[in-house]
Amino acid sequence: MSYYKFLTGDNKGEYSHFDYTPYLPDGEKPGAWLPEITEPLELCEVGYHACEPKDLLSWINMQLFEVEFAGATIDGDDKSVGCSMRLVRKIDTWNDRTARLFAVWCARNALKLIANPDPRSVAACDVAERYANGEATDEELDAARAAAGAASDECAAAWAASDECAAAWAAASVAALDAASAAASAAASVAQIKELIDILGIGGG
Repeated sequence: MSYYKFLTGDNKGEYSHFDYTPYLPDGEKPGAWLPEITEPLELCEVGYHACEPKDLLSWINMQLFEVEFAGATIDGDDKSVGCSMRLVRKIDTWNDRTARLFAVWCARNALKLIANPDPRSVAACDVAERYANGEATDEELDAARAAAGAASDECAAAWAASDECAAAWAAASVAALDAASAAASAAASVAQIKELIDILGIGGG
């Protein structure tokens, strides 16, 4: 079984705030084993946490690493915890470009659920994709974000109780906002998980 762990941009666990900097891999050399936990393991409370590929969407952050457990482990619904762990390698296929492209993919699939999506939301997807590929400027991205935001505000005002409006708002947000946080807010569907695993080039098991 392969396990993975997301870290913040400054090498910390998002919830534990533990600093993994001294334990990062060095090129192709795995990082050092973290200090062994001797207390009884408890999900969300005691131990080192990671997840299987199927649960990556629940934990998206700036950096992704393949990890290895040793000793006792406990598997939960969307995470696993172990008493000993090391970071084996950084998944370089998760980066700003691929994160943005994944966010665009999520947004476009959400827009497909709407009979007549706002053109500004569609345009935001196009601009975000071009930006990820180095073909759009910061100014173009900001303008697309503002336009998509205006579209969502207008939709919310006119159709506050509409499911389609809610979907349009989510789609526009995913396309326009920074990809890592936007992707994290996307629904964890099977299709999204498959797309993310394909983008990362990692095993799904």
